[in-house]
Amino acid sequence: MQTKIGIIGGSGIYEMDGLEDAKWIDVDSPWGAPSDAILTGTLDGVAMAFLPRHGRGHVYSPTTVPYRANIDALKRLGVTDIFSLSACGSFRKDMAPGDFVIIDQFIDRTFAREKSFFGTGCVAHVSVAHPTCERLSDAAETAGLAAGITIHRGGTYLTMEGPQFSSVAESRMYRQWGCDVIGMTNMPEAKLAREAEICYASVAMITDYDSWHPDHGAVDITDIIATLQGNGAKARDLVARLPPLLGSDRAPCPHGCDRALEYAIMTAPDKRDPAVTAKLDAIAGRVL
Repeated sequence: MQTKIGIIGGSGIYEMDGLEDAKWIDVDSPWGAPSDAILTGTLDGVAMAFLPRHGRGHVYSPTTVPYRANIDALKRLGVTDIFSLSACGSFRKDMAPGDFVIIDQFIDRTFAREKSFFGTGCVAHVSVAHPTCERLSDAAETAGLAAGITIHRGGTYLTMEGPQFSSVAESRMYRQWGCDVIGMTNMPEAKLAREAEICYASVAMITDYDSWHPDHGAVDITDIIATLQGNGAKARDLVARLPPLLGSDRAPCPHGCDRALEYAIMTAPDKRDPAVTAKLDAIAGRVL
């Protein structure tokens, strides 16, 4: 199998530099239209696909991002490995604005989003005990350190619904839960990537201290935007260093991310809804 790296760009990241043979292409998905066209090309001999999560010009709110269409479109393009880049707030003094965190766990507090490709007509249950891929997280950490970024390896990302930021009481509660950062977009994205059998890594880019910090007060959107601009440049540098780390030839994931559906589908073959399984042709075609 050939590696194809998918980059999902978060707030402040709407383009990707340095691609050869770059072109924006539209991808049709039975789950609706993705956030935007997808920028494809090669970087250091490795195929790449870039999708701006909110659309160019920041069209979609965290709640209305078409997460299922985005993951399905990347799968249809042959993406094998996804790196998610997203802005976040920090619950820890030692994780400062401008730092990056390689996420390894999530707490999902969203409530207004479709969170699975499966349902009535074709039921499946995948494990997200370990929702990110260690192999990709290793590559993200190595690339970030080489780019001179302050990287924290490991962290729990609480996904809130948004679009409003936290109250002080909420922020303090999430800190007591042991969360490290807070954002609005990594769920259900990570769950859907697992259902699609695509390896997934999350790079959270800190813009602020949320609202718990007594010396920083409430989240100030003007400060966030200023930090976003600096984080965007760092993120592009990190991404540019990924292809040599992964290489063009891809072996099966040692952690089994690309075989997550092996025993996940519960509905008996003769009870599966053909209309549902038709929509799953890219996501679950390997096992259906």
